[in-house]
Amino acid sequence: MSPRKRLAALAALLVALVAVAVLVTRPKASTPHSANLSRSAVSSALAGSPPALASLHTQRNQLLPGGTAAFQARLKKLRGHPVVVNEWASWCEPCQSEFPVFQRVSVHLGRRVAFIGLDSRDSNAAAGAFLGRFPVSYPSYTDPSQKIASSLQAVGGIPQTVYINSKGTQVFDHAGPYESTASLETDIKRYVLR
Repeated sequence: MSPRKRLAALAALLVALVAVAVLVTRPKASTPHSANLSRSAVSSALAGSPPALASLHTQRNQLLPGGTAAFQARLKKLRGHPVVVNEWASWCEPCQSEFPVFQRVSVHLGRRVAFIGLDSRDSNAAAGAFLGRFPVSYPSYTDPSQKIASSLQAVGGIPQTVYINSKGTQVFDHAGPYESTASLETDIKRYVLR
């Protein structure tokens, strides 16, 4: 082997070793953790909610069937209140990082804003296990074939958050996860709590 080929081989080996060292020493992504809000704290924060919102709270953390008809009927009952619809799935990693944000904000603003989940392209077993890890103060409608999402024109990536004003008009669609409570609260105040 010529000195030039040896030098090239040594350089390639050095690059490979550096790449391996970076992968081995790089910190692993942290697993998202639930906001761990106690049931009594959630109940206390949501006490005195208007009846339409209280009906959501009584179905907290449940997966609801019924498809588009049931979902649209619920939206009709929520007229007069702003609605935030969060499309999620148990297999969606960004949803896992965003759910603690929704756990906190739905409790903080749940007496003024209706929150509804939309579990898309998922199985009920996987979604139920996910909600066991990340319990929320509102129900989610099952949407395995994204028919409800289609009715909202929200068939992009997951997660996706749709804002509906108190008159029942869809006013904003946020694609991607919310990384902080401040960013979610800012959009809620900007689009539906004006």
